[in-house]
Amino acid sequence: MAAPVASSSSGSSSLKPMLNFWSIWNISFGFLGVQIGYDLQNANISSIFLANGADPHSINWFWLAAPLAGFIVQPIVGMSSDKTWTRLGRRVPFILGGAIVSALAMFFMPNSENFAQYLPPLFFGASMFLLMDMSFNVTMQPFRGLVSDMVPEVQRNKGFAIQSFLISLGAVLGGLLPYILDILGVPNKPIEGGKVAPTVIWSFYIGGTVLLLSVLWTAIRTKEYPPDIYATYNSIEKDSAPPPNFLSLLKNVPNVMLQLSVTQFFSWFALILMWTYTTQGIANSVWGCSTTDFTSESFNDARNWTGVMGATRNISAALFALAITPLANKFGRRNIYSFALAAGGVGLFSMLYCETKTALLFTTIGVGIAWAAILALPYAILSKSLPAKQTGAYMGIFNFTITIPQIIAAATGGFFLQKFFDGSPILMLGLAGASMLIAGVMARVVIKAKD
Repeated sequence: MAAPVASSSSGSSSLKPMLNFWSIWNISFGFLGVQIGYDLQNANISSIFLANGADPHSINWFWLAAPLAGFIVQPIVGMSSDKTWTRLGRRVPFILGGAIVSALAMFFMPNSENFAQYLPPLFFGASMFLLMDMSFNVTMQPFRGLVSDMVPEVQRNKGFAIQSFLISLGAVLGGLLPYILDILGVPNKPIEGGKVAPTVIWSFYIGGTVLLLSVLWTAIRTKEYPPDIYATYNSIEKDSAPPPNFLSLLKNVPNVMLQLSVTQFFSWFALILMWTYTTQGIANSVWGCSTTDFTSESFNDARNWTGVMGATRNISAALFALAITPLANKFGRRNIYSFALAAGGVGLFSMLYCETKTALLFTTIGVGIAWAAILALPYAILSKSLPAKQTGAYMGIFNFTITIPQIIAAATGGFFLQKFFDGSPILMLGLAGASMLIAGVMARVVIKAKD
């Protein structure tokens, strides 16, 4: 097991010991597999639903499943993991359990049409999507808490930057899988009588397998602190008072969380629009596909290119994640956060003017910079203000700042598409860009936390 390596400069026994690089790496390694699955979902779910008969003007409603799952699940998991201790630890049991269910849902999701004799394919697919996203949330939330639990404050930027790097790397692999399988000769068009291309089906099989293996690595290689040692490292005094309930936690939310929520709203509003409308948008604007032709080879080529764009975006994110720690240490977390979000806004907005698939790749660089910052800096800013005894609960509550804007975006996306953009999905990416630019301004103006 990867045990913490104490540094001679770690200070008194009440401080968490410094960790070596590989200890921090192992803590978040499972997130690589989770993100492969999550990115496969983001890049392919819309096309799976459309192929199974979903109305393209109402596709936004299916995306409500993801944020609703996070809204409900993450606070529950956060509070539960704060109070849990088993032989595997306090966070790891949730990480491992969620990964098993996620992988099973991934194996079933692209085969919705094969269960038509039991349930309508669209209903079965939506059910698997909801189950998959709920279990993703069960797995993801404790990973955030695990970094706060294990990594000392002086290494917190590095801890979340490594997590951001692994998330970005997983997203690269998830985005490229269908495209790579297409190059290797796996059919990129549904077989006769089918609705989902084998490239997508096999990508979900591979992604689910890697998810399980990577999470097992974290579970085996990371040894969480026992309750008494954790209490010592965090200067927690034993008391007989019952833990605060959910409403009490809400009343005492740290101010920095409220400040971060403004930026979170506009950045995550933009992201859900990007995930929902990219394939339709570029298929129509670059490939010239009809907005109702979802099984053609050209539409599937556009879907594959969405994955390539995602991979390019996440290569950019992975590289920027490596630079986050020195940049944040030198220029401050808020300044780097603001810059990164502004870069993402420019990238999204510029998609409106792309006429070739190659040009689309350049737009993803800015979005990748924003994505790396979104995955790391809010948590690095927030974690310093959280009480050690309720870290998981507050990380779960903080997830409201991610899920609420996604719920609003998913609920209103169809309205914007039809009423303001004449059914042109590419224009929704312009709306996403404007929202991300606002987030960049808010990061600098609203957040008052000291770096």
